[in-house]
Amino acid sequence: MGVERQAATALAAEIDALLGHLDAEHTRFSAQLAAVAPEHSFGAHNLVDYAYLRSLDLSELQDRLGDLGATRLSTTEPDVRARLKAARNVLGAIAGEGFRYPQAEVAGAFAASDQILEQHTTQLLGPARPDAHSRIMVTLPAEAADDIAIVRGFIADGMQLARINCAHDDESVWLRMIHNVRAAAKEAGVEIRVSMDLAGPKLRTGDILPGPQVGRARVLRDASGRVLAPSKLWLYPQGTQPPIPEGLPGRPALPVAVDPEWFADLKEGSEVRLVDNRGARRKFIVTQVAEGALAEGQRNAYIAEGTLLEHDYMRTRAAGITPIERKLRIFPGQELILDAHSTATDPEVQGPLRIPFSLPEVLGAIKVGEQVLFDDGRVAAEVTDVSASEVRLRVTHAAPNGTTLAANKGINLPNSELPLPSLTEADLRHLEFVKQHADIVAVSFIRNAQDVAAVINALGPKATVGLVLKIETIPAYNNLREVLLEGMRYQKLGLMIARGDLAVELGFRRMAEVPRFISAAAEAAHVPTILATQVLETMAKTGQPSRAEITDATYALRAECVMLNKGPYIGEAIKVLSYLNTKLGNSQRKNRILLRKIRSWAPPHEQN
Repeated sequence: MGVERQAATALAAEIDALLGHLDAEHTRFSAQLAAVAPEHSFGAHNLVDYAYLRSLDLSELQDRLGDLGATRLSTTEPDVRARLKAARNVLGAIAGEGFRYPQAEVAGAFAASDQILEQHTTQLLGPARPDAHSRIMVTLPAEAADDIAIVRGFIADGMQLARINCAHDDESVWLRMIHNVRAAAKEAGVEIRVSMDLAGPKLRTGDILPGPQVGRARVLRDASGRVLAPSKLWLYPQGTQPPIPEGLPGRPALPVAVDPEWFADLKEGSEVRLVDNRGARRKFIVTQVAEGALAEGQRNAYIAEGTLLEHDYMRTRAAGITPIERKLRIFPGQELILDAHSTATDPEVQGPLRIPFSLPEVLGAIKVGEQVLFDDGRVAAEVTDVSASEVRLRVTHAAPNGTTLAANKGINLPNSELPLPSLTEADLRHLEFVKQHADIVAVSFIRNAQDVAAVINALGPKATVGLVLKIETIPAYNNLREVLLEGMRYQKLGLMIARGDLAVELGFRRMAEVPRFISAAAEAAHVPTILATQVLETMAKTGQPSRAEITDATYALRAECVMLNKGPYIGEAIKVLSYLNTKLGNSQRKNRILLRKIRSWAPPHEQN
């Protein structure tokens, strides 16, 4: 027997062993496989196969297969067994024993799997455009509730799904948003589905005691120090609060409440004098009088609650000055305390800062040595001690000169097993609204199969709304196979890869691989994915994309849906993503590059 035949025979035995192990895995997961919805049966079995394959290091096997000219098993996701059987047939041909498996078990397997995935995607997300693979989901701003033109613009730019974040606004606002989406979609003659994200339990820092009631009226200067726009006071009678006029040049006017009788004596040209909070004498001239009075000056002024204002020998005290919003400054090595009984942090207290937090019931789940992350990981700390009412921390990551931490910022506990349900009482109330008015519900804080089961039970047996499981925690990633299998009990299922929260919990170093692994597992299950967080974010905020995020967007479009967040230039971002989607729709399918013609490389007479 020749060397190639011997190598092929040895490799064939390894492939046979792999297929035998896959049969054993099906037996191990027989209960979960039996429970999935009928349309998910093939995907569930294939997912179990794929998860087992990825639990092994098959890189050496791939190299040896490649050396013989057989498949390298590099794109097994759509149908693991078909790819293994195809490899086995090639090895059998090289070894001289012929094909082991009928061609019907191998030919067309990937096309059939792609068709199943597209059917599931259309069922959940709606139809794709003929020339594009992915859908575009856009987060609606609150203004979309009262301005249908915003929604019309999004649809014209390329939006195919509208997203509502239930962490903001309320049911009356959401209902107006949905009505505008339905009306605008009908006008445009397209189908636009509505997805609503439930907030889930949110662990956040508590309040920070406000600073003194001091406001600042500021001039606007050019680089040479010349005043371009005056500093401004908006004076109004106590007991009223007329809006500040719009379109004023320069920096915002400082609102100041004054005695009504003192105010009544103001007119255009009146001179208001004061000594500000620094002891500096300042003068403002009234330029407009209506429900309030606009007074302008040529210098900056710090005005405190109770500052004495004088006009025509009449005096009044400044009132209604908003307290200064304070932030904490956190340094490396600093000691912090998460305090279950504190209501607000006092930045001026001696000793460690005591930080209240929104869910004190998690206190007992936190252990010494675990990590605590604040504000999307800008501050990291390690637990040094735990008692009945507090957790002591030592800061392990912050800027050398300190990192600011504001009130009500997110806290992540990536190492802790938190005793929290995925659905809060508020989520359960909002779920009833979603079932009645929307097409899809996206659920946060999924960690394991039990969380998924609770969500499906809450939806009820007659629910027709689509279900999207947001993969945003370490446990959800670690338990991805079980999470998917439990979710596949539900007919209309999808995954959202929430890259922002994953990056916080896993660390940025792992974000090169983890979203790809999640996407691959979902493809093996034939479950559509939505890729979210920071896609074209710079463009949505500034109107100009970075080079890196254009590359990122092309990767994102391998998913069945890409989510864009809000921003003043979101329309431009939608247009760019829609253009990229069209250009790439015929050139890639998931991680497989389709060998379409590149016109730029063709002879001149064939480029049109």
